Amino acid sequence: MVCFRLFPVPGSGLVLVCLVLGAVQSYALELNLTDSEKATCLYAKWQMNFTVRYETTNKTYKTVTISDRGTVTYNGSVCGDDQNGPKIAVQFGPGFSWIANFTKAASTYSIDSISFSYNIGDNTTFPDAEDKGILTVDEPLAIKIPLNDLFRCNSLSTLEKNDVVQHYWDVLVQAFVQNGTVSTNEFLCDKDKTSTVAPTVHTTVPSPTTTPTPKEKPEAGTYSVNNGNDTCLLATMGLQLNITQDKVASVININPNTTHSTGSCRSHTALLRLNSSTIKYLDFVFAVKNENRFYLKEVNISMYLVNGSVFSIANNNLSYWDAPLGSSYMCNKEQTVSVSGAFQINTFDLRVQPFNVTQGKYSTAQECSLDDDTILIPIIVGAGLSGLIIVIVIAYVIGRRKSYAGYQTL
Repeated sequence: MVCFRLFPVPGSGLVLVCLVLGAVQSYALELNLTDSEKATCLYAKWQMNFTVRYETTNKTYKTVTISDRGTVTYNGSVCGDDQNGPKIAVQFGPGFSWIANFTKAASTYSIDSISFSYNIGDNTTFPDAEDKGILTVDEPLAIKIPLNDLFRCNSLSTLEKNDVVQHYWDVLVQAFVQNGTVSTNEFLCDKDKTSTVAPTVHTTVPSPTTTPTPKEKPEAGTYSVNNGNDTCLLATMGLQLNITQDKVASVININPNTTHSTGSCRSHTALLRLNSSTIKYLDFVFAVKNENRFYLKEVNISMYLVNGSVFSIANNNLSYWDAPLGSSYMCNKEQTVSVSGAFQINTFDLRVQPFNVTQGKYSTAQECSLDDDTILIPIIVGAGLSGLIIVIVIAYVIGRRKSYAGYQTL
């Protein structure tokens, strides 16, 4: 975690911002804004990232995820006064900023609107972009919250507008904090209310979870992530999604011909993001451990199901596909990545290298235990020798008995 020191903010008191950096591809921010008397006037803690689709000079389209661009600043964050409401202002690099505005009524306050600005002329983030300059997306929200209540929304919230998708989760916020103390009374967003409401008890026997129809082996696709002109991540795999929602199980094979890949590469983390017409994002996040090995640490998904609902799951505490740095991980046989009880991924013909890719080619592979048949050889040889020894012993015992029988007294 990187915590910025307390600094004065014009028009208010002091502010503390903490940015958590790690394998999770998002901004994890915490803001404690104080007034001139050093009393908390606004508190917020949340995670967010942004996906932007843009046109290139070749008249094709690319998608990038903005999730960690380094140091975050907070210029313009204010407690508010009689003329202007509170505001959270975050900057994360030249031309990239995010603002949330709050308003107040007699008994409620509102998250009135948010805006996200990005510099499409930044060649590092948007290589080969046709347009240049800073673009801004404004989203009116008008989320009303009782005064002196802390707003909580752990569920994933998504805003889409003008080729920009904004994702927010693990949100805690309270504006117009009274007496400098953040409230312990929580006001939940609708999605969190749905997930915590007590189930209705029926007198009839509930229907069991439906069994999905087995699907054929999915086609393997090849995906890559570039860092500038160099390939920094390679992945080849057939993907089969197993989803259970509302007691309905389904199996979905991913078609690599209609699936696009984006991502990012850093020294200790790497992201492969897949998306299609039905998959908003399927993230594979890799991390380095002990400075000499890599593994799959996190999987996030948000996609549309056949019934039109959105299925979203995230798990950042996984441990799959472990291999030494400088090599690739390979598993040709079917393998299951269990993300949650409601979501598993079956992989086929898997090979992945998220770090140290050289000349756009895979390095020597470390095979999974399912593929490793070499252990069968000593087992077979040992079993054969054991069987031979048993046969020899039995023959010897029989022979001895016969010889004793030949010398019996008449």
